[in-house]
Amino acid sequence: MLPDIRDVLDGLHVVSLPLVTKFRGITHREAALWQGPAGWTEFSPFVEYGDEESATWLAAAYDFGARDLAAELDAVLRPTVRVNATIPAVGVHDVADILAAFPGCRTAKVKVAEPGQRLADDVARVARVRELMGDQARLRVDANGAWSLSEARAACDALREFDLEYMEQPCASVDDLSALRAGQPGILIAADESIRKAHDPMLVRERSAADVIVVKAAPLGGIARAREIVRQVGLPAAVSSALETSVGVAMGAFLAASLPDIFDAGLGTASLLAADVTDDPLVPHDGAIDVRRVEPSPSLLARFAATDDRTQWWRERITRCHRLVSASD
Repeated sequence: MLPDIRDVLDGLHVVSLPLVTKFRGITHREAALWQGPAGWTEFSPFVEYGDEESATWLAAAYDFGARDLAAELDAVLRPTVRVNATIPAVGVHDVADILAAFPGCRTAKVKVAEPGQRLADDVARVARVRELMGDQARLRVDANGAWSLSEARAACDALREFDLEYMEQPCASVDDLSALRAGQPGILIAADESIRKAHDPMLVRERSAADVIVVKAAPLGGIARAREIVRQVGLPAAVSSALETSVGVAMGAFLAASLPDIFDAGLGTASLLAADVTDDPLVPHDGAIDVRRVEPSPSLLARFAATDDRTQWWRERITRCHRLVSASD
């Protein structure tokens, strides 16, 4: 049962949190939060996402705020999940400072294919991470589908020496992923956008386009739906975040703790926030984060409250998306 939209809007807090460094072209992360029957929840699709895509995030927020997940998933939950460090597309001189915010992490995901940068910049960034973390570290790169097939092949050749754990969404299309995977033995291919933005996530399996799938709780409509997609696709899964506040990261932590512990989760991203909504954020300690709900601090919600016009923008967005969720319920 969906909540009453009036209750959601009455309890709504919209925040704008500064980032440690530019990420996905933004310097602040906006999010909408409220308290559901089971705890605080978050709605934070990126601002450029349309209502149809964003409605899936709202369904996930409603589900997370209403369910006692600790009880429902008790038999499969782990108390902590290991997480990777996330390195934005920064210069090599900034890598060490960013890695320092992820203490104990044995895995790093390095962003590549940033607009305006070259493959040489990506190679230098990955080389610096390998140098700092050592030969035993697990390195993965994430292109967010920005490379063409020929560019991805060139990147595979250039990055092969760094013994990548996998290459995440190097190309946008499933057909290109399939062609790349067929010609690049030794480098695993992970599908992210081809799962969470696809009308048919099963195409990844049917066309042998990936070795790994990356799943994110909110964009897939919640924990239950994400778990079902993992089951249907039948490939090993890595759980990741979408640069949420610690309230939103908690949803991903419950998802990761309920799946096989194969790949370290991309859920350490609260470390990329220069401020959070809680005094006890879900940031890595000894390479892991706790699996728990997060209680925001009233003072931090007030301190980082979005402007009135941005708050109104989010209220109208939630109202529109609520109609879409209601129509599909």
